[in-house]
Amino acid sequence: MKTILRWILPVLLAANGLFMLLAPGAWYPAVPGVTETGPYNPHFVRDIGAAYLACAAGLGWWAAGRGAGAVIPVAVFLGLHMAVHFLEAVLGHHAAGDIGRDFVGVYLPALIAIWIGWRGVKSEA
Repeated sequence: MKTILRWILPVLLAANGLFMLLAPGAWYPAVPGVTETGPYNPHFVRDIGAAYLACAAGLGWWAAGRGAGAVIPVAVFLGLHMAVHFLEAVLGHHAAGDIGRDFVGVYLPALIAIWIGWRGVKSEA
């Protein structure tokens, strides 16, 4: 069961990244709140999809038991992405309710990656 749990986040991030890369026009309206962030830009969606695939690779490296070091850049990207969402909500650029809407897709993956990275660095020190 522990092995299956380790693979959930990298698989979900990979699926999202592939969706963004292969079908950005379908991805854009399918994710709640995305259309409120600005006009559709397929290049930008694909760029972020590539970042999500890189995150999936780093977490996959960890899930395969190869060490938590590869999770550090994942935690940085996802953590900064979470911070952007949080600050935009707090500063009034988006509704405060967006925090709840985005929790599962933005905040939770970031918090999990930060926790994995923190535990990995702590245990390897």
